[in-house]
This record gives sequence, structure tokens and C-alpha cells, in this order.
Amino acid sequence: MIPDNKKAVILFSGGLDSTTVLAIAKEAGYSCYCLSFQYGQKQTVELEKARRIADASQVAKHLILNLDLDKIGGSALTDSIDVPKDRDMIHNAEEIPITYVPARNIIFLAHAVAWAEVLGATEIFIGINAVDYSGYPDCRPEFLESFTQMANLGTRAGIEKTGRFSIQAPLLNMSKAEIIKTGIGLGVDYATTHSCYDPVSGKACGRCDACVLRMKGFSEAGIVDPTDYIKT
Repeated sequence: MIPDNKKAVILFSGGLDSTTVLAIAKEAGYSCYCLSFQYGQKQTVELEKARRIADASQVAKHLILNLDLDKIGGSALTDSIDVPKDRDMIHNAEEIPITYVPARNIIFLAHAVAWAEVLGATEIFIGINAVDYSGYPDCRPEFLESFTQMANLGTRAGIEKTGRFSIQAPLLNMSKAEIIKTGIGLGVDYATTHSCYDPVSGKACGRCDACVLRMKGFSEAGIVDPTDYIKT
């Protein structure tokens, strides 16, 4: 493996956060290798968004891997469980919602590390956020630090010291409004992105946690939300 610090793997869903992260990585001069997953999620429209954005952004490569997380289930995103709507996210901030997909970021990051090792890349970008998020345990800095240590202990690159993996989470301490302002400054067209957990005929529901956070972010940023919602 020949390390190349200008290569980066981007965990990419086609959503608001990951699209902003892609723009940040490109602005920093990285050759971007986008990694998306068909993991049995209900909101498969996000993969079509991811394809289009990756193509428009002229990334080095866009890889979509198939994972059968729906066979494991346990989440409203992958199982026959209703997606919560109109949830009181302030008073339930400590509660991990049913939209949490068990170990999803652990699984996604493990695949990203594997691909990065093959590519000779040491940088992995992920759009996790510890400020405006739905209470997921795998969006916290403690998780990120622990996973990075594990990745460098459990790979040939880490053991042979040919490259030390660094997991970049540039949005970690930003509010959704700050994320949106950052993306706008980098030329991101948020009309091309998808966030909704429970879309209907291509339209966002306007009531799930993802939609609520997105609407709140645009409102606080003072920027018109270009999303096509069923309910506004």
C-alpha cells in the first residue's frame, strides 16, 4: 500500500450532512472516493440522490455496497416499524429513538476503513453531528475516538505503520444552521439532497426527526429550505 494523503473515503448518503462533508473535503483538495450503502433502508431514494450528487461533483469513484441490515431489523428505518412523527425532541433528548439502526456507523466505518486501506488512503470523512442530532450513540466524539483507535490497532496499515487512519468529522460540533451556511458558502445545492426517513412519492414527510432538524436548520440559518415537503 502506498499512502496518499490526498485520497479520502467519504461516507456518503446523499443527505444534507454528507453532501456538505463532500464539499468540505473537495475544497481541502482531496480526491474523493464516496461510499454509500443499500442496507435495506426504507428511504432508498437517498441512493439515487447520492448517485446524482457524486456524478455532478466528479468524485474519483462512487461505490455502493449491499448490506442486509433489514434482515437484522430493530429499527424503523429497516424494519416493519412506523417512523415516529412529531416527536418532542427537546424533552426526549436523552432517549435513543427507534430510527437508530443498530451499530450502523460501526458497520459503515469498518467498510470505509477497509476500502481506504486498499486505496492507500488514510483519511475517512463522516457527517456525524453531536449538536443537532436525534440522540444516536454513534454520533458522539467518544465513539469516534474509540473507533479510530480500533481501526489503527486492527489493520495491516496500522500495525506496519504504513499509514495511520484519521476519521474526520468536520460537522461534529456544528449546529444544523452552521452546517447549512458552510455548505452554501461552498456552493452546495441542497435541493439535490435528501434527509427524510419516511418519504412518500419522492416528497419529504415534514414530520420525522430528520425533516424537523432540516427545517429548523434552514429557518435558523435564514435560508429558504428548497425541500419538497408533503407537509410544511
